This record gives sequence, C-alpha cells and structure tokens, in this order.
Amino acid sequence: MSYIGIDIHTNSFTICRLDADGSAASVGWLCLSLDAGDKLALAATGNSVWRCDEVRPCLDRIVVVNPGRFQMIRQSVKKTDRKNARALAFLLSKDMLPEMHLESLAEAELASLVQIRDSFVKSRTLLLNSIHALYDRRGTEIKKKGLASQKKLFALDAHQFTPLECAELDSLREQTLNLTIALTNLDSAIKAATEKMDDFDRLTSIKSVAARSTAILLQVIGNADNLANADRLAAYIGVVPRDSRWGIKERRGSGKAIIIATARKLLTIIYDAFKNRWVFDGFTQFKIKQSQLYNGQLLLGVQHG
Repeated sequence: MSYIGIDIHTNSFTICRLDADGSAASVGWLCLSLDAGDKLALAATGNSVWRCDEVRPCLDRIVVVNPGRFQMIRQSVKKTDRKNARALAFLLSKDMLPEMHLESLAEAELASLVQIRDSFVKSRTLLLNSIHALYDRRGTEIKKKGLASQKKLFALDAHQFTPLECAELDSLREQTLNLTIALTNLDSAIKAATEKMDDFDRLTSIKSVAARSTAILLQVIGNADNLANADRLAAYIGVVPRDSRWGIKERRGSGKAIIIATARKLLTIIYDAFKNRWVFDGFTQFKIKQSQLYNGQLLLGVQHG
C-alpha cells in the first residue's frame, strides 16, 4: 500500500508516491500503475472532482483536503509543487488531513447549475432595483413585485424620461427579460436532473419542499452520513438560535424566533427522512409509505405520531 499526494493545477499536476518503507518518488498520472490498496490525497480545486472521478475505481480511498484549513501549504514560505505533494502524501499516511466531502460528478454539475442560478437571480434583482431607482428619481412610485413580469415591464410609462434615460430603461428591461428566460431554462434543467436522483421522491414527499429546494438540499447534504445529527444540518445552513450569554436577547415569541424554530423543525424532518430513507404517503399526518426497503429489510406500516 502506498500514499499518494497530488498538487494539482488547471493544466498541470505534481504527484508524490510515498511507500510504506518511507521512500518517496515522483510518478506520472497513470491509473494503471495504481494499486487497489493505495490511498490518494489532493487539495480541493475547480477540477478535483473530475480528477477523482478518473481514478476512483483504481484506489482504496480518496481524501479531498480543505485548502483553507491545510496550514502547512497555505502559510508555507517555501512553497513548491513537489513539496506540497510530498506533504499531502506524508500527512495522509498519518491520517492528519482536514478532509472534505467528495462530491460525485453528477452532484458537482448540479451544484454548479444551482450556483449559476443564484448568481442570475441576484443580477436580475440588481437590474430591477435600477429600474425602480430610475422612476424614483422622477418621483414616480412603482411596485417592484410586478417588474419581473414581461407584460408589466413593457407596460411601464417612459414618456417622462429623457432620451438617455430611455436608453438606460430599454437596456435594463432587455437584460432583465433575458435573465428571466435564462432562469426558466435553468429551473427546467435543475428539475430534470434532480428527478433522476435517488432521494428526489423522498424529499419532495415533504410538504413545501419542491424540486428547486430539493436540488439545493441534495447539494448541501450530499451523503447523510456526513452529518452527525439534524442540529449539524441546521448549523451548516445557518439556522441557529440566538445565544443570550453574549448579551444578545431576543423576545420569546418574536417573528424571527418563530421562523427560526419552524425552519429548524422542518430541517429535522428533512434530515430524519434522508437518514432513515422515509418517503411520506401523507406528510400532514406523518404517515410513511406502507412498503419501503431499508438496508435490505422491509418496513411495513411504519407510522409516527
């Protein structure tokens, strides 16, 4: 068994192979030269998922390292590709690397699509705010809520504007509509990709969890074994209660506290459904489907009150 460290870049990489006797050598990227018992470590980069997918069948274990927490590389003053690869191989042999969740290629593609959609939504919001500000400068009040509609955008009265302001409005309106069309196409692609995943029916059986929310949750959770309990999921998403020990007090029963409590409750149900492989037959009655396979055992008539 050998420990392999890779310092990876966009178009190049350096590999160090550390054998059990402590001898190290640089090797080429040849999957056929790897042994089934070898272990590999590399820092998370934009193409690490693709690289891991190439060699996954050839290795016993792949460790993707969080570069922000790998201080030996991040703060090294004598940083070279060869030294970084050797450090990864050595610390892998000691099981001392800060490991990250390794996404599959399908999960990485879906995550990228969701992130692009989020960027488009923020860009469209910025454009709509600019249209609102254009009318606000003239003392005309318009409602932001309906501006995303194509019909209402073209129905906006532009007679009060100068030629330059009209040019600005036309550009903002055109880009907003283009983003709206792009978002519609992205939503369709995200839904189609999410429906093929194993946990789609499980999560969409929960009331108020639709296809888009399912895509985001699958991107966040990945494998349920990565999170010890539902509190970890809530903390990862950022839905946590206030800590009064630091002088921050929130009135019990306030609107924000109620929203946080409701969100945590929903996340707990989502985590339990994900972990226990539940598919709800009637979510409001908390009824689980009559026949489900879990770890090779048939669960019959499981209900929780």
